Amino acid sequence: MVNQKLTATEIGFTHDDFAALLDKYDYHFSPGDVVPGTVFSIEPRGALIDIGAKTAAYIPIQEMSINRVDTPEEVLQSNETREFFILTDENEDGQLTLSIRRIEYMRAWERVRQLQAEDATVRSGVFATNRGGALVRIEGLRGFIPGSHISTRKPKEELVGEDLPLKFLEVDEERNRLVLSHRRALVERKMNRLEVGEVVIGTVRGIKPYGAFIDIGGVSGLLHISEISHEHIDTPHSVFNVNDEVKVMIIDLDAERGRISLSTKQLEPEPGDMIKNRQLVYDQAEEMAVKYREQLLAKQQGIAAAPAEVIDEEIPAAVEDDEIPAAMEEEIPAAVEDDDIPAAMEEETPEVVEDDELPEVVEQDVRAAVEEEIPVAVKE
Repeated sequence: MVNQKLTATEIGFTHDDFAALLDKYDYHFSPGDVVPGTVFSIEPRGALIDIGAKTAAYIPIQEMSINRVDTPEEVLQSNETREFFILTDENEDGQLTLSIRRIEYMRAWERVRQLQAEDATVRSGVFATNRGGALVRIEGLRGFIPGSHISTRKPKEELVGEDLPLKFLEVDEERNRLVLSHRRALVERKMNRLEVGEVVIGTVRGIKPYGAFIDIGGVSGLLHISEISHEHIDTPHSVFNVNDEVKVMIIDLDAERGRISLSTKQLEPEPGDMIKNRQLVYDQAEEMAVKYREQLLAKQQGIAAAPAEVIDEEIPAAVEDDEIPAAMEEEIPAAVEDDDIPAAMEEETPEVVEDDELPEVVEQDVRAAVEEEIPVAVKE
């Protein structure tokens, strides 16, 4: 009969030896690491996760999702395996704190950066407003629309629940800022409906020494002083007043920078008619625009078309970039205080989880775990 009562020396490999061997190959976990883990116990306000450490890691309910979660079961299921972000180092009991929310935030920032790079238009519903503008959610991040970038006659308080098309103004993960524009999305949509050589009716909204700003259907174009008439003009004020209704032709569209260049000069039947007989210019605008488009087409096809008597041989050179304003301001207006722009990540993760939120540490003690599994060595 084989003697089952063998000493540790006779076995040659004790429980302590086995634990020491596991310690030697134990993984080192650091805050910021993303590791796989398996849910093995769901608690009322969190869950215990096996990530291969000696002690079960813990994920509190507030770290389970980028969105609000009322119960852990909304996100996790027992025995489910998924990725977790290590949020804090081991506490005094050797337990790590985990997060899913941080992984979702990293992926959300990556996605909005991609959308911004593609100059994509996104849609989102307004869920709240503050003194500076409106709040929306984009990929789970909280976005801010400055009041000056909301293009609607409604009071902003009435926008809650309304779905808006939006363009990105600022995506700054480092500063935790996500700023969007409703107005820019509408401008782009309207600009896509306009064409070079098209005659449009607009209203003078502002006059500068270098030209007049014309509102054409909710977007602003520049009628540069050099494009008002073939004859020299000292100042646009000598031709226009604010709120004048004017007929102009589009000579350049720059959707990328949101710029629209206009001309009345190309609509003059005779040089100087914008000064001498403006109504005649307006009456014959469509006819002159046809000639302009023909000349433009001929130039594009490389055909030496004979220039019309009153149209310059060359299509006018582009106005200096620094003189052409965008159809809308791209920058966040200075009137918007930083305090009005909320953080895109809605709440900071506490450095430590409150003690009363942590369940009793479940020790995955190697010695206890393997005690029943190491067979007794039997000598033949």
